[in-house]
Amino acid sequence: MMSRVKIISVLVFFFVAWVVSPHVGAQNDNLLPNKIAPGPVRSEVGKALANDERSASSERRDSGATSTITSVTFQSLDPVKPLTVPAVLRIPNHARRPMPAVVIVHGSGGVDSRGVSYARELNNAGIATLEIDMWAARGITGAENRPKTVPETLPDAYGAFVYLAANHAIDSKRIGIMGFSWGGVVSMLTATKPYTNRYLGSEMKFAAHAPNYPVCWVYNVVPGYEFKSFTGAPVFIQAGELDTYDLPDTCLKLVRSLASVAPDLLSLKIYPGATHAFDRSEPAITITDSFSYLGKGGDVLFAPNPEAAKEARAATTSFFKSKFGLSPE
Repeated sequence: MMSRVKIISVLVFFFVAWVVSPHVGAQNDNLLPNKIAPGPVRSEVGKALANDERSASSERRDSGATSTITSVTFQSLDPVKPLTVPAVLRIPNHARRPMPAVVIVHGSGGVDSRGVSYARELNNAGIATLEIDMWAARGITGAENRPKTVPETLPDAYGAFVYLAANHAIDSKRIGIMGFSWGGVVSMLTATKPYTNRYLGSEMKFAAHAPNYPVCWVYNVVPGYEFKSFTGAPVFIQAGELDTYDLPDTCLKLVRSLASVAPDLLSLKIYPGATHAFDRSEPAITITDSFSYLGKGGDVLFAPNPEAAKEARAATTSFFKSKFGLSPE
C-alpha cells in the first residue's frame, strides 16, 4: 500500500508532466537576431518553480558536504520553440541567503571539466552556480552539430536567469554569467541592452559577466554579434596569448575601441603562453573551426595550462565577489 508521501509525489509528478509536456523534445530553429520576438517572457518564473518539484529527487551533496548539488531543468525563453534545458544547481550550504549566483555556459564541445572547476571555487566563496547543458536540450553531443549561430542559444541563458531569480535562496539582483568560448560569446552578448530587453524586459539583467576566450574578432563585425549598447553590468574578459581564433591583441583592441562608449565597464586579462581553452584539464587536442583565424578558419590547439587555469579561476571568483559585494578573503 502506498504511503501518503508517495501518493503526493506521484500526483506532483503527473501534474508537472502535464504542465511541461508541450515543450519536451521541442527543437530550436535558427533564431537569428532579427527574428527575436520583443518583450519579456514572465510566465517562465512559474515554470521554474514547477521544475523545482521535479528535481527534488536528484539532490545530493558534494564530497566535502559544502554544497547541495541538484539536477534540475528549466525552460528556455525561445518565443517560438522553448526548450527544456537540463542543468546542475549547486547551493553552498554555508552562504548567507539570499545569495548571489552565476550561470555557467559550456563551449562548443559541451559540458567538460571547466564548469565544475569554476563552480567549486565560486561555491566556496558563497556563490551558487547553475551549469547549463545547451547541447543536451537539443539532442546533440558535440561541436559538429552545434547551432549555426550563438544568438540561437541566448534564450537558454536568459531562461537560466529566470530560473535562478525564482529561487528564494538566490538574490535576483546578484546573478552573473560566465562561459567558455561559445559560452563566452553568450556571456558577452547577454551584456548588451537589445538582447536583454527583448528577453527580460528593462527591469532585469545579469549583474556581471565573465567570458573566457570569447572570440573577440566577431563583435561589431558579424551581424547578430553587435557589442556596443550595454546594460551597464561589468564585463571581465580572460583569454590566452596564443589563442588562434584571434590575434594576440584582438581582445585588447576591442576593449580599447569601446572605452568611450563603455568607460570602466570592460576589463581584460591575457595569459602569456596560453592557448584557447587553456583551463581544460582534459588532454591537449587540435580542432578545426571556421571561426578561427579571424574567420578564415583552421586548426586550433586546446592545450591545458594548469598554472594559468588556477589563476583564471581565482581571478573569476575575485571579480564576482567584488561585483556582488562579498568580503575579500
